[in-house]
Amino acid sequence: MAENIPQDIHLREERVENTSPKVKPPPRTVKIPVPFFYAPSDDGTDENILILLHGLGDTHIPFSKLGRQLKLPQTAILAVRAPDQVPFLYEESFAWFPSFDELGELIERPNPTPALALMDRIVQHLTDDCTWPAHRIHLFGFAQGGSVAAELGVKMSRQTLGSIVTVSGPLLSYPTLSTRSSTPVLVAYRSSAMPANALTPFNKGFQRVVEHKMGAEGGMPASKAEWEPIMRFWSEVLGRRRVEGMYEVMNGMSSV
Repeated sequence: MAENIPQDIHLREERVENTSPKVKPPPRTVKIPVPFFYAPSDDGTDENILILLHGLGDTHIPFSKLGRQLKLPQTAILAVRAPDQVPFLYEESFAWFPSFDELGELIERPNPTPALALMDRIVQHLTDDCTWPAHRIHLFGFAQGGSVAAELGVKMSRQTLGSIVTVSGPLLSYPTLSTRSSTPVLVAYRSSAMPANALTPFNKGFQRVVEHKMGAEGGMPASKAEWEPIMRFWSEVLGRRRVEGMYEVMNGMSSV
């Protein structure tokens, strides 16, 4: 899934007061009603958490591997499985919200409300019980998972999250809010997966939108050139904790 990712990411220096614990309590299964995978930051400092949301028909397992391979500095990972079993399929295949009608056809205008209720619950658990500030919670979603991440950012427009990266996941709604969300968003897409006007709702719903056009065909980013803008975006939005009056030296990313 994740190949040719740039090997190094250096976070910009940011002088902030850190009152939350350096190592956060792990999420609890009794608080998150779906399977998930959690791993603390490899470098021992949980300053950020990256929530990974898979696409339609997948599970959280490949995205848990992706999160570990990214090795983002000072960043824990939480890969979450969607709640709904895809109908008519017997293998592990899940959806974030009802996606098929009774004839097995894709619903053109699906309602993401059930997924947003689940994500609200997860974010509340991370902030209330695991001591993660909302502005240190980042989301990465692919296709349907990217749409869920983006819709959550719109829904939480009065509360700034750390960032959102959606890969081929359009907004399902058309924001009409008078105040746009201040959460920074990167929209990565292929022309075969998203229409040319797909950025219009993002620009209406968010103050800062970074566009990243990838090759015409494919799914997830599949080359160094396709990953590099995402890594550069993360280098700008991920928080960085100072330790004992000095900036910690960040570990470089390993080749994936």
